[in-house]
Amino acid sequence: MSDQPLRRARSGMFSSLRVRNFRVFMAGQSISVAGNWMQNIAVGWVVLNLTHSGGALGLITACRYAPLLLLGAWGGLVADRWDKRRLLQITAAAELLIAATLGVLTLTHTIAVWSLTALILAVGVVDIVDTPTRQTIINTLVGRDRLANGIALNSILVNAARVVGPGAAGLLIATFGVGACFLINAATYIAVIAGLRLLRVSELIVSAPEIRAKRQIRAGLDYVRRTPHLRTPLILVAVSGAFTWEFQVTLPLFTSTTFQGDSRAYGWAFTSLATGSILGGLLSARRRTVNIWTVAVSAAVWGVVILAAAAAPNLAIAYPLLGLVGAGAVTFNSVTKTLLQTDSIEQMRGRIMALWSIGWQGTTVVGAPAVGYIGQWLGARYALGFGGLATLVGGVFLLLARRDDMMDALSWRMACRSASEEPTASTLKPGST
Repeated sequence: MSDQPLRRARSGMFSSLRVRNFRVFMAGQSISVAGNWMQNIAVGWVVLNLTHSGGALGLITACRYAPLLLLGAWGGLVADRWDKRRLLQITAAAELLIAATLGVLTLTHTIAVWSLTALILAVGVVDIVDTPTRQTIINTLVGRDRLANGIALNSILVNAARVVGPGAAGLLIATFGVGACFLINAATYIAVIAGLRLLRVSELIVSAPEIRAKRQIRAGLDYVRRTPHLRTPLILVAVSGAFTWEFQVTLPLFTSTTFQGDSRAYGWAFTSLATGSILGGLLSARRRTVNIWTVAVSAAVWGVVILAAAAAPNLAIAYPLLGLVGAGAVTFNSVTKTLLQTDSIEQMRGRIMALWSIGWQGTTVVGAPAVGYIGQWLGARYALGFGGLATLVGGVFLLLARRDDMMDALSWRMACRSASEEPTASTLKPGST
């Protein structure tokens, strides 16, 4: 009986916000994400102004994720071995310098395709370590019991910041020029560093770091290969990351070429996406458990709403549909990350999330140019719709491929309910998720 209030506290929609370290960390991250999305909007606008090419936009976007694709597994191993708080302070300082350099070059009208590409590539190098470290520090802040809730609330707070970032970027570009977006982004990293330094180290839930040994990257890959309930979601993440999560490429084309919109329309399209993401995050925060079925259904539904948005006849209809796209994106992303982190062992978590980052972001190296050229040759609707179709097919395939396992698990749970008993760790069916 005495454990019941604690269970309720840990299962509430906002339970992770009761943890001071999580609140402090997310405050800094939310400010930074708003600035980072301002920079993303600005980069897309600069590329289109310099090249007038959807293909070039896709190639330069791919440059950010090429280092992650090539060296992401190594970054995950670094996250498993080293202090996450210190790693994130280092990566934030590097991001600050890169954003400031972009701002100075843009304001002095000396920015060129080659210098922009080089700096975007530098951002990608920092992301090798930053991405898996940022994903896995949530467990350090809130613990395993609140991990699913922490991931969902992270999505809510991050996407709330995305509401501000794109809209503000559109206004800044129209009023002060694109360089202001880069300089403001640089300043937001000060909040990240301050938040990390204000964490109470004594309250961090630190697991034993991975001990240095040979072939640890290969060990992580072998672990995933031998674990179907980790391997299958990672494949779906890779498909969606390559062809669906390319809104930095598709939305600029969608608003500017399909509807002849200006920077404000571009910014509001991203704002609609982010606003819907908050709704998806709230729904995910209420979820206590996830499984393969949850991942597959969320992917299929996400694909359907993307196809609907691609067919929108005007921006008035496109904006609310893009809100649903955002809700679908954060739901799929949250349930997948929760499944991967809760079902993997502690010492492998950094490498598992590095593989997630390779699938979700690193595959942009292939997907962004492909989607960009589809938009350039066939039109922005086809580029957006292609991503929706890829995710829909992936989700349906996963549903069919795991149908027998899902039906077995459902029948077993129904049997437990009919017997008026809750399944416990000792009664879990082997292989069930």
